[in-house]
Amino acid sequence: MNPKISDFGMARIVEIDQDRGNTNRIVGTYGYMSPEYAMLGEFSEKSDVFSFGVMILEIITGKRNVQFYDSHSLMEGLIAYVSVTF
Repeated sequence: MNPKISDFGMARIVEIDQDRGNTNRIVGTYGYMSPEYAMLGEFSEKSDVFSFGVMILEIITGKRNVQFYDSHSLMEGLIAYVSVTF
């Protein structure tokens, strides 16, 4: 069994009175990152929800997420597969 849970908890580095943040240093697994975090360095609790949702989609579909980003924000992989299939 390969563990899939990673990159959750990014929103914890946001201070209590903030609801989002921004960073210039992007770290983590791109397949689980929200597009806002991967391309712009912006993260919030919604980023964690996105990561968790990708993991749930992997469990439901039995497919691994392979996501590619280019300069035009083209995304392919599990999310595109689910959008077309369901």
